[in-house]
Amino acid sequence: MKQEYIELLRTMIKTPSFSRDEDQTASILANFLKSHQLPVYRQENNVYSHLELDSSKPSLLLNSHHDTVKPSKGYSRDPFTPDTENGKLYGLGSNDAGGALVCLLATYVQLSNTQLPFNLIFAASAEEEISGAKGIELLLTYLPSIDFAIVGEPTQMNIAVAEKGLMVLDCYSYGESGHAAREEGVNAIYKALRDIEWFKAYQFDKISEHLGPVKMSVTQINSGSQHNVVPDTCHFVVDVRVTDKYTLNEVLEIINEQVLCEVQPRSVRLNSSGVVPGHPVISLAKELGMKAYGSPTLSDQA
Repeated sequence: MKQEYIELLRTMIKTPSFSRDEDQTASILANFLKSHQLPVYRQENNVYSHLELDSSKPSLLLNSHHDTVKPSKGYSRDPFTPDTENGKLYGLGSNDAGGALVCLLATYVQLSNTQLPFNLIFAASAEEEISGAKGIELLLTYLPSIDFAIVGEPTQMNIAVAEKGLMVLDCYSYGESGHAAREEGVNAIYKALRDIEWFKAYQFDKISEHLGPVKMSVTQINSGSQHNVVPDTCHFVVDVRVTDKYTLNEVLEIINEQVLCEVQPRSVRLNSSGVVPGHPVISLAKELGMKAYGSPTLSDQA
């Protein structure tokens, strides 16, 4: 059985599956499920499977994504050639998140003929790498209420019990245009510097047990049209990683109280999430010697 799933992963690595263009790997996964005589359902490029659902039972979801980012220019191997060296399988998507995906799929197939005290659902989701609206967010509208989910991501075999949320801010500072050689105009870049320094230095009061502090990073800036014109607008982007101690709207309210620039959030839907303290799964993980930690990045858990 192990070799069967390794070969599945190798096939997926050979098949480009960039976000919004995962139709081929969706078909590969659907055909694999069909080969095991399991029901297959599909919404866009999301593939999922479950046996007859019992409304009296809770539902457990096994989920990971099959889309990938595009390979960087610095890639040292052919990203679509699944080479194995010293027991490691290389290739784009082998780790994020193909390895987790085929392990969860193997678990689902193996348990599909077992009497379980819960409904077991497997879902291979799309658009995770871009937090797309046609990924798990769409798929959840077709699934029963999920009581617990195991979401596959690279975790170094530790258990992520919390995850930071994400809010991207477009910030605009406004001044007045003028000639750079004369004492005229109000430089929007200089106005932006005050707020950029605030984003760099500000510390939120509440610290999360697993996720630490809220983190804000200015990651892009754009202003000016030519060397001798005082710019009247400065646009900069802020990446905000929010912990379970705040909602995105609470953080946004604090930011708006402190800065002078105009702040436009691209989205306030990717809140932080986590497992409640004392959950049986956390206790079980400790018994198995697994380290619980908070993930600084996003997954389909968001």
